[in-house]
Amino acid sequence: MTTGSFTSRPRYSPLTRFPSARAHLLVADHAGIAPHAFAETCSAADFPERWEVVAHARVLPQPLGGPGVHQFRSASHLLTLLGHRLNAETMGLRLYAVGSEPFVWDVARVGREAGMGREEMQLFAVGQPVRRVVCVHCRTINPEVTTTLVTCAGCGVTLSVRDHFSRMHNTWMGVQCDAEAPGELPEVEDLCA
Repeated sequence: MTTGSFTSRPRYSPLTRFPSARAHLLVADHAGIAPHAFAETCSAADFPERWEVVAHARVLPQPLGGPGVHQFRSASHLLTLLGHRLNAETMGLRLYAVGSEPFVWDVARVGREAGMGREEMQLFAVGQPVRRVVCVHCRTINPEVTTTLVTCAGCGVTLSVRDHFSRMHNTWMGVQCDAEAPGELPEVEDLCA
């Protein structure tokens, strides 16, 4: 993939607990967080309050805001309740997110909307590199892109997935790859390789 000298690709460091935080909330888009998501001196057990997505959770999380593992039926369910929780929270809470890149940046957006600063959150992306790609021509968001070329679901042009990530919009930039030479497409590369 041709990326040029500029890249805005996010870099992730293993999670560590903020030493001076009043409370810690770990959210994940799956159960059973892999040990490599944490620094050597840290583990999931260091977070007494954990929210995780379990696709077949039968019980709604009750009560929220206390110790224990709370399970959610979907990421959107977790994110909705996270917004309510953070809007009612006082200073001193630190937020940690583990999961797919789109999920952790959705968590960061919810935190930002609730008034949290970047320094109050830690993100760690795991799993296959799946991208949300925004078409710069029609603004359609193309989810779950795994290759360097994708056909835009909105306008139908073949997009080249650029190595430019918008932390604000949680999207990668896609531009028409054959605009100057129609029909001449570069070789498709797998982003997962």
